[in-house]
Amino acid sequence: MAEDPSPELLSKIDFQTPHAARIWNYWMGGKDNYEVDRAAGDAVASVYPDIVKMAAESRKFLIRVVRYLAGEAGINQFLDIGTGLPTMQNTHEVAQSIRPESRVVYVDNDPLVLAHARALLVNTTPAGVTTYVNADLHDPELIVSDARNVLDFTRPVAVMFMGVLGYVADYGELRSIVSRVMDAVPSGSHLVIWDGTDTGEAINKGGAKLAETGAIPYNLRTLGQLADCFEGLELVEPGLSPITDWRPDAIQAPPIDAHGAVGRKP
Repeated sequence: MAEDPSPELLSKIDFQTPHAARIWNYWMGGKDNYEVDRAAGDAVASVYPDIVKMAAESRKFLIRVVRYLAGEAGINQFLDIGTGLPTMQNTHEVAQSIRPESRVVYVDNDPLVLAHARALLVNTTPAGVTTYVNADLHDPELIVSDARNVLDFTRPVAVMFMGVLGYVADYGELRSIVSRVMDAVPSGSHLVIWDGTDTGEAINKGGAKLAETGAIPYNLRTLGQLADCFEGLELVEPGLSPITDWRPDAIQAPPIDAHGAVGRKP
């Protein structure tokens, strides 16, 4: 059961409509969701059972990516756009465990997400900075402007879109959002994207079922569309791949209909 929000927050939350961040939280085994979210999550899982595995594997992908960025790539600035509800091993926790001075800016505009961010997205080290920006994914200029208050845009930044670009209906707008943020960061910055992909009949049925529940539709992309988001960047090995195949740990899970990549801005 989700924690009771404050009276101020109650007035801003729609409890009658399935909520993307809460549904995802349910699939990940979290408690910050309501009956309407669980019903929607179960409806999707009834036709696409791998969605629960995708939720778990997406977090493992995030952990491996941030370890790579903070470690091998030497990045200590992170702009995580479309944060969702905090769970375990969030970006700042992973980054600051490797580089204690890491500065992490989370971006979301959902009142429930922001309420949890205030409580849970806090520094893990005295030298680091962890904060959040209340901004819409569709307004990259505002995101960059507010992030500049914390991040030094003369030094490399890791820009992360983790499973959120599917909520942008128009692919042209998706490309524009990514390009406008990446245009603002300097050489040596990295782009990280993963999204559900149009790579199987079952996941397409799952996407249709999600839309039927009244939740915000999730637009599955082709592999070519995801690859085009990295145009002009140097892909880090192994390139665009199922998220389970991106630098896996010792025990590798079978591939799923979710692909991701990391690209470096030359």
